[in-house]
Amino acid sequence: MGVALGARNGIEQVIQTDLSPAMARAATRNGHPALAADEEALPFAPGSLDLVTSCLSLHWVNDLPGALMQIRQALRPDGLFLGAMLGGTTLVELREVMTQAEIDIEGGLSPRLSPFADLRDAGGLLQRAGFALPVVDSDWLTVTYENAFALMRDLRGMGETNSHLERRRHFTRRATLLRAAELYQERFAGPDGRITATFQILYLTAWTPHAAQQQPKRRGSATARLADALGAIEVKPE
Repeated sequence: MGVALGARNGIEQVIQTDLSPAMARAATRNGHPALAADEEALPFAPGSLDLVTSCLSLHWVNDLPGALMQIRQALRPDGLFLGAMLGGTTLVELREVMTQAEIDIEGGLSPRLSPFADLRDAGGLLQRAGFALPVVDSDWLTVTYENAFALMRDLRGMGETNSHLERRRHFTRRATLLRAAELYQERFAGPDGRITATFQILYLTAWTPHAAQQQPKRRGSATARLADALGAIEVKPE
């Protein structure tokens, strides 16, 4: 992303950040400066940035409203925030089979997947953080794997393991994992025998407030009816 932004005319400086110092050092190979920084404690002065982008990292933040507020504070008036994060229906299949397997084998239940923000809540979080003109869209990606264990290996390789504070601190029982794999194959395998895993991506767009931005009209000030413009019949509640 740093390379793509830096190649555009009119952008004076691109600053990259990553929570990991090692990843921040690696990011400097593209010629742009990088900082090891936490989204919950951004090291930028208020009103110092024109654009903030975040790609698939905000779902790891403990205090998402606070992180969004810090992003908004770092932006200049009429500054733009663009973000992408995993949404609430991500890995819904794995969540279902792990829940059932744990009940079947262990007779109890514990959080097995990190929590994700819901689509309906994301716009409210942007407004709560002080952003204007928030827009949230979503997309779903379906990925196939040979079996549930291949999916789990891929998640571990991406660093997307369970970070829930209330998770159990011991290894999952072998019997529980085998039962989960069996359920996954029964419920979510295709004709070719490969299982499917769903990833929901939430796309967030919002601006910091500015007087020149479009403003909503005062309630009750409309001079035309939406039903007339659409050629529809308005049905009023009784």
